[in-house]
Amino acid sequence: MYRPSKFTLSTDQEIMIFVNNYITELNVIEKRNPSKPQELIKWSGPPGSIVKINFDGAYDGCHYKSASGIVSKNAEGIAILSYLETQKEVPSTFAAEALACRKVVQIGIEMQWLEIIIEGDSLAIIKKCQSKSQDRSQVGVYIHDIHKIIDKFNNIMFKYTLRSENGLAHILATESLKKTEEFYLLKNVSAYAEKQKIANWMREPD
Repeated sequence: MYRPSKFTLSTDQEIMIFVNNYITELNVIEKRNPSKPQELIKWSGPPGSIVKINFDGAYDGCHYKSASGIVSKNAEGIAILSYLETQKEVPSTFAAEALACRKVVQIGIEMQWLEIIIEGDSLAIIKKCQSKSQDRSQVGVYIHDIHKIIDKFNNIMFKYTLRSENGLAHILATESLKKTEEFYLLKNVSAYAEKQKIANWMREPD
C-alpha cells in the first residue's frame, strides 16, 4: 500500500501533512472495508492515558548509516510527536533498529510520558528489551542503555508488531535516510487535515 520511493517529503509542514493524512487514510479504508480487516494497515490506539510510540530503523549498508523514524499517538488517535534522526558509522540493520528503540525511550523521558507502549517490527530487538538478562551481542551497549532508562517509567511495555502495522514509522525512517535530514515535531498535525495529496498518492493503483 505505501510506496515511499514515489514521494519525497521536503518540509516540516509536508511531514506533518503526511503523518495526519496517513492516519486519516487508514481510518477511511477501515470504514469502507469493515469485512476485510486482514488487508488493512491498522494502527490501534493505546488505552487510557498511555502513549503509544512506534519506531523503525532504516539502514544504508553501502555508507554504514541509518535513520530512525518515530511517531507517537494518544488514545484519541492523534499524532502528538514525529521524530526523525540519522546516524553515521552504524554497522548493521540490527544496530539501526536498536538505535531507534533507544531514542524512543529517551524521548519518552524527555516528554515526561510515564506510561508508554513501545512498538517495533524487529522481533529480536523487542525481545532483548523485554529481557532482564545482560545482552552480549553486537547491540548490547544500546540494550544496556535502554534497560537503564526504563526504570524511570511508571509503566512501560515493549510490543512486537508486523511491518504492515508499523508503516508510518517505516516510511518516515526511509525518507529520512534518503534526505539525511532530522526533525522533531511536537505539533498537533490535525490543522493540515485538508491537505489530501498524501492520501491521494496512497490511493494510486499498483
